[in-house]
Amino acid sequence: MAKAKSAFVCTECGAEYSKWQGQCSSCREWNTLSEVRLAPARPGAAAASTTGRSGYAGIVSREVVDLAAVDLSEVPRFSSTFGEFDRVLGGGLVPGSAVLLGGNPGAGKSTLLLQTACKLAQQKKALYVTGEESLSQVAMRAHRLQLPTQGLKMLAETSVETILAVAERERPEVLIIDSIQTMHLDDIASAPGGVAQVRESAAALTRFAKHSNTVLLLVGHVTKDGSLAGPKVLEHMIDASLLLEGGADSRFRTLRGQKNRFGAVNELGVFAMLEHGLKEVKNPSAIFLSRSEELSSGSLVMVVWEGTRPILVEVQALVDDSALGNPRRVAVGLDPNRLAMLLAVLHRHGGLFTGDQDVFLNVVGGVKVLETSADLAVLLAVVSSLQNRPLPRELVVFGEVGLSGEIRPVPSGQERIVEAAKHGFTRAIVPRGNAPKSSPPGMQVIAVDKLAEALEAL
Repeated sequence: MAKAKSAFVCTECGAEYSKWQGQCSSCREWNTLSEVRLAPARPGAAAASTTGRSGYAGIVSREVVDLAAVDLSEVPRFSSTFGEFDRVLGGGLVPGSAVLLGGNPGAGKSTLLLQTACKLAQQKKALYVTGEESLSQVAMRAHRLQLPTQGLKMLAETSVETILAVAERERPEVLIIDSIQTMHLDDIASAPGGVAQVRESAAALTRFAKHSNTVLLLVGHVTKDGSLAGPKVLEHMIDASLLLEGGADSRFRTLRGQKNRFGAVNELGVFAMLEHGLKEVKNPSAIFLSRSEELSSGSLVMVVWEGTRPILVEVQALVDDSALGNPRRVAVGLDPNRLAMLLAVLHRHGGLFTGDQDVFLNVVGGVKVLETSADLAVLLAVVSSLQNRPLPRELVVFGEVGLSGEIRPVPSGQERIVEAAKHGFTRAIVPRGNAPKSSPPGMQVIAVDKLAEALEAL
């Protein structure tokens, strides 16, 4: 009998080592190596790999072809029945793809996939495998959400071998696993949810999806720091990794792509959690612009670019005298390190000192702004709060701020201005490089080169 081999895998970056060590040499993290028992090679595996029969249909080719002769026809897709879901996926579900959906407990992962499965089952064969809930619990949720339940095949199982046998018999077009952390393989000697079980279970399910041309949707848990639980190599096996964000106290959920082989990774889908489940939001700017009727200092609207569309969001700043020796810098929805850098630029090139002030920033609606086009809006909101002078409600701002105080242009500036004009804004402070040749009707565009010019324009 062959001796079982093992390897040590880093749960942060997926690097493998032959023996345990305290620090991962790749990502420099400490105590992140976990032992993974490697299954012994099956008889005939080498022969199968040399002849091309490895189970990865459509990936392993026995013939060498010229790149110019590869068919460039569009990858076949079909809709998930949610427009916002399709947007983040890059246009819809691709047969033979593996998609991982992660999120905090209560974010709505199971609700979103159950709604998707029930609607898809009306036109395609779908199999929903639940490893955390009983069939009666899933049926009660579907009844509460008033979903069509005819046609959806259900299976309560955690054994991957049993799931694959059922899927081989049923031949579904869509296979949903809820969740991957509860799945286990019989020949892996570790508990479900461990590094070895998650890795090998996902690999086996992904092989079946590629071989049978089935869409595989996996639900993944999220750790305390917001990253997907399990080994990082899980993200290398799959084709798309999506994260559903939103606290239990918020009505809105945002679906963001972290990896996508069939589309852009910076797309953002917005959903509203209602009594009957998740409902897609067609116009996200409208919900993020529900401002107070009374003018207040420190409030300003900016235009951020998410994937293929602009979104208007409100940023709020509060600057107050600090009672501490080290003033606080708190940013919710923005990078705190970038906030500290922008405050230094404001002092050097704007002449406004905030070294003895607490500075708090918040992006309304729970949106996380990852691009630098929010720099100018953040600084102007801080100035408004520092001087206790409200800004005009019809003003919108965007632009990147450099360390020398210059205002740099950002991508898709014309589209941002047009989107702001659609929502009734009449004044815009933008980088000179984004100034349009002809402004939209009713819109006054103020182009600036330096931070001092932007402060004068206020």
